Amino acid sequence: MKKLILLLTMVSLPSFASVSANVSFASDYIWRGMTQSDGPAVQGGFDYASEGGFYAGLWGSNVNFNDGAGSELDLYFGYGFEMGGVGVDVGYIRYEYPENDTDLDFEEIYVGLSMGDLGLAYASGVDGAPDYMEVSYGIGPVGVSYGQYDDYGDNFGISYGFTCGSYDCALTYSDFSDDGYGGDEDALVFSVSASL
Repeated sequence: MKKLILLLTMVSLPSFASVSANVSFASDYIWRGMTQSDGPAVQGGFDYASEGGFYAGLWGSNVNFNDGAGSELDLYFGYGFEMGGVGVDVGYIRYEYPENDTDLDFEEIYVGLSMGDLGLAYASGVDGAPDYMEVSYGIGPVGVSYGQYDDYGDNFGISYGFTCGSYDCALTYSDFSDDGYGGDEDALVFSVSASL
């Protein structure tokens, strides 16, 4: 994957391809209902997308698991297309924690379906990693979601997106119900982001 990303930066891209960047700040990094940073997070990434539907990218954030992990780097690629009015997204993602000695790294193969404002996603963990399923719905600037993460628990989220001058902002409430993982969590998170 790293070789693919390096190759994409070395060759001149065809006119039907695009590269974009994003950066954001969040009062907490919440993932599937659980805090990953236990406080403020600075995040950012790069994406490559072709007109034919193929995409690839990388994304990173600070994390705090109180076990030595200080950063997360996600590497992913996939293919998106439409079939009979339904959007389909199939891809692969690897989560890496370079500073962690307990080998938290894992991989998922995912598929997402969308029809209008309704979304359904399923991520299958590779090599014994747990599976995840989520359903989401958008109503204008408001989005709601419910997810089930095997061996961990269920999560519910509701967010409101708005503009802050030339930036994109969001206020999100998240609730995580424990399923043997070690404790329930809830959070109210503010985030601000920009794309280039």
